[in-house]
Amino acid sequence: MNEYALLDSGYGRKLEQFGPVILDRPCAQAVWSPSKPKLWKTADAFFTRKAGLEWRGRDRLPESWQVKINDLRLKLSTTDFGHLGVFPETRDMWSWITNTISRETPKREKPLNFLNLFAYSGGATLAGAKGGAHCCHVDASKGMVQWARQNAQLNSLEMHPIRWIVDDVNKFLQREIRRGTRYDAILLDPPSFGRGKAGELYKIEDALLVTLDLVKSVLSEKPCFVYLTSHTPGFTPIRLNNLLFQLLPKGELENGEMLLTGENGVLPVPSGTWSRWLA
Repeated sequence: MNEYALLDSGYGRKLEQFGPVILDRPCAQAVWSPSKPKLWKTADAFFTRKAGLEWRGRDRLPESWQVKINDLRLKLSTTDFGHLGVFPETRDMWSWITNTISRETPKREKPLNFLNLFAYSGGATLAGAKGGAHCCHVDASKGMVQWARQNAQLNSLEMHPIRWIVDDVNKFLQREIRRGTRYDAILLDPPSFGRGKAGELYKIEDALLVTLDLVKSVLSEKPCFVYLTSHTPGFTPIRLNNLLFQLLPKGELENGEMLLTGENGVLPVPSGTWSRWLA
């Protein structure tokens, strides 16, 4: 079941449906013309960054609502930055994580340990849990970790073995190395710019190599995959691929674009990049 749909895009914007709510939001990649101009009049609310950050029609929206995406039930709510608590372009990745872990688990004596870094509201964490992995969810925002825990409850996964960690990613990884904790599968979606739990500055150009070196150090002796994604302009699939190739030269590499997709006739919208290493 999927209650998300990309309805149209163009003129630097995207029109999306999240369950009962239709939203018109900025989308710099959509440099083409809209295909269905009349459809945009159905939007319940509009977000703009032209004169600061502003929602128009936000008062007509519920404070929060739920949608099902890839059979995951997720809580959505409008934020002051125009986000909702989900990035639908990652839904294909969620399916890949669930399927890969499900296939790998019967081959092992113990469940996979899956680490989700910069984990946001937990879609990928729950995908790993559905595949049968023991999960560790790490994000520097206490509010986002709480949001992810609510999503776990919505999916009856609150009792599943998931560690919920509020911390700076690099500091957390350093501690895990000292503890001897190791993971079989790791996902990381580093921000272009962010702050850690104690205000630590994270700039992807400076910090990503450090993070990847730490990631390599917490991989188990029998790893399954490392999945690297980015929404930072200039971090192309090949750029991510090269980083993983230098980090883990023995293995299989795949890469591509994350896409927002709709029904037939709706133009796909590039919305990030990914590369993944499989042992």
